[in-house]
Amino acid sequence: MPDQGTVVDYAALAEFRHALRKFLVFSERKAEELGLTAQQHQALLAIRGAPTDKATIGYLADQLIIKPHSASGLVERLEASGLIARSPSETDRRQSLLELTARARKLLEQLSTTHQQELLRLRPMFTALLTRIE
Repeated sequence: MPDQGTVVDYAALAEFRHALRKFLVFSERKAEELGLTAQQHQALLAIRGAPTDKATIGYLADQLIIKPHSASGLVERLEASGLIARSPSETDRRQSLLELTARARKLLEQLSTTHQQELLRLRPMFTALLTRIE
């Protein structure tokens, strides 16, 4: 429950959530156009954006906010699809490091360029919505 002095702007919150959802639908469609699920796209982006020697199944689970066994299954599917490769960690033999294949890098580059353009287009709207929320 808000403080006595706090007024909740439900319209601004609703508009912001709607704008986020529209972007997510855009993102899902763009991934599907390239033969990827939204989760696969997210996984490729997380692996590509991971600090050096940190792209592990545990890292991926944390970034995608899924359980480690779900991340493990996702990694198996990505590997079977030829989108990622695993290599043993030099510092911890219990872990495998994940890296994108050339095909995955190309797909991710296409998606990232499209997403960056869309976010730049939407930036004024998101900025205006965020300034309404106090």
